[in-house]
Amino acid sequence: MLLLCIKAFFVGGAICVIGQLLIDFTKMTPARILVTFVCLGVILGGLGVYDKLVDFAGAGATIPLTGFGNALATGVKESVQEQGFMGVLTGPFTAMAGGVTVAVLCGLVTALVTKPKDK
Repeated sequence: MLLLCIKAFFVGGAICVIGQLLIDFTKMTPARILVTFVCLGVILGGLGVYDKLVDFAGAGATIPLTGFGNALATGVKESVQEQGFMGVLTGPFTAMAGGVTVAVLCGLVTALVTKPKDK
């Protein structure tokens, strides 16, 4: 268990370091980096490469944005096997419905509990 935590820490940290390096040494905006990471996760997930990283590092690979992209690709693959071509449209929504719902609800609760401040 401890070894898995160490692997998750270093893999997740390496993904974050890549993001920080992109911020520091390129003119990419955070939004473009976000989209790049999600698309990279979709591509690597579609090719089956990201699943090996998830098996190795667990949450260190599933929690970052690349993990979100991988989950989208996995949802599409599974849905296409069950429903055919229509799974391309429904797969991402069913795969990530829970995660997106939690994110929206957490944002709502935060907005209700905190006071916005003018800059």
